[in-house]
Amino acid sequence: MEQIRSFIAIELPGEIRQALAELQARLQTGNQPSVKWVDPHSIHLTLKFLGSIAANKTGAITSAMEEAARDITPFSLEVKGLGVFPNFKRVRVVWIGVEGDIPQLRQLQGRLESSLVPLGFARETRPFTPHLTLARVREKASPMEQQNFGQAIASTSFETAHHFTVDRIDLMRSQLTTEGAIYSQITTVGLKKPLSKGPD
Repeated sequence: MEQIRSFIAIELPGEIRQALAELQARLQTGNQPSVKWVDPHSIHLTLKFLGSIAANKTGAITSAMEEAARDITPFSLEVKGLGVFPNFKRVRVVWIGVEGDIPQLRQLQGRLESSLVPLGFARETRPFTPHLTLARVREKASPMEQQNFGQAIASTSFETAHHFTVDRIDLMRSQLTTEGAIYSQITTVGLKKPLSKGPD
């Protein structure tokens, strides 16, 4: 049975991807051999990483996504602020913050976790921290490289808020290649739409 590396995510509009690409260009100094930048076209808001799944399981996963999204109406998020994990002296991940209707986002993510448990996907034990990954620092990076990179990030601002509406979630496929991961959409589930009234 074919195995698919997959995850559930919210896709970003093109103008936000463009803003992230411009931010990356500002942060790239040319002397960062240990920094792996994420292709802006591949940046998305991950709600649940599923790992390798059997290809014939996508229908059941889509049904679980529909169950999770059933009572969630479209909501607004904004992309704003630049930060790192774990800190600026020991940078491992560079991220962009996500603000806006976070309670609805958390509700959607929590319902996804619950609806996927019967399919054998364990709940995530770490709290859900919505963010967009901009770059990762390789393990081989020296403390000086990490610190210099952290200083560059700390002195760069990304305070203009970029708003977008979330009205669907996507089951995505991730194919690992030597050039990096290639993402493709498997299925899409829309958030709650008004129910059509039948005859009285």
